[in-house]
Amino acid sequence: MNDFKVLVVDDEKDFLEMTVKRLSKRGIDCQGVQSGEKAVEKMKNYHCDVVLLDVKMKGMSGIETLREIKRSNPLVEVIMLTGHASVESGIEGMKLGAFDYLMKPMEFEPLLEKLQEAYEKKNS
Repeated sequence: MNDFKVLVVDDEKDFLEMTVKRLSKRGIDCQGVQSGEKAVEKMKNYHCDVVLLDVKMKGMSGIETLREIKRSNPLVEVIMLTGHASVESGIEGMKLGAFDYLMKPMEFEPLLEKLQEAYEKKNS
C-alpha cells in the first residue's frame, strides 16, 4: 500500500496532523495542507494519487477545491471528508468527480481501505 501518495486537506490542524502522521507510519507518502488554496498550489509540484479533502473549510470550500483539482489533475482521485454532512454537498461532490464521501470522525482501517480502493481505481 505504500507505493502511492496522498494529500490531506483539512483546516482542522489536529485532525490534519494526526491523519498525516498515521498514514506516514503506514509507509504512505503523505503530506498535508490547511486550505483549498494551499492544496491547489501544492499539487503543482506534489503529484499525488489520492486527495483526502475536507468539505467545510475557511476560504476556498472543499467543493471549490475539488473543482480546481479535477480541472488541473483529472486523474487524481478525491475522497471528500465532512463532519457536517449535507446531502447537497455530497451529491455535488460526486457530480464533480469525487471518488467517495466519508463522515468524520471515521475509523482508521476503513479509511485505509477506501484510500486503497481509490488508488486502484486511478491505476486501473
